[in-house]
Amino acid sequence: MIALVGIGANLGDAGANVADALARLETQPGCRLVASSSLWRTAPIDSSGDDYINAVALVDTTLEAHALLASLQAIETAHGRERPYRNAPRTLDLDLLLYGDQVIDTPGLSVPHPRMHERAFVLAPLLELAPDIAIPGRGRAADFLAGVADQAIVRLG
Repeated sequence: MIALVGIGANLGDAGANVADALARLETQPGCRLVASSSLWRTAPIDSSGDDYINAVALVDTTLEAHALLASLQAIETAHGRERPYRNAPRTLDLDLLLYGDQVIDTPGLSVPHPRMHERAFVLAPLLELAPDIAIPGRGRAADFLAGVADQAIVRLG
């Protein structure tokens, strides 16, 4: 199954944390990192703190969606991720954006990620990897870019 994972950090060495998350995705049992986007800098949305460093990873996985989410959360925990309140600044955030073309709505997991089409920090790196990708139940991801044009985002390097 092909999965797309959003990665972000704004505490500590955010760029190094994102790079380490990509390296850990490569070595997770049942996962193979196929591609990753550039790194992107964005201001926090509905949050506070320093700017975020974001990326999107394309992963080929044999894990079912909930097991993949558990694996992503283990990577966050290894980076000292805490959840003191909603949208708190974080050392590392890994979101399961898409899991093939499946729509999943369970208490612990919603795929497609429910706000991915509202976030430039998801759409820009996602479209860098997969310019023609569609968000199941919503349509082409590229069609949502105009709606996030007011969100500052800069590709790094």
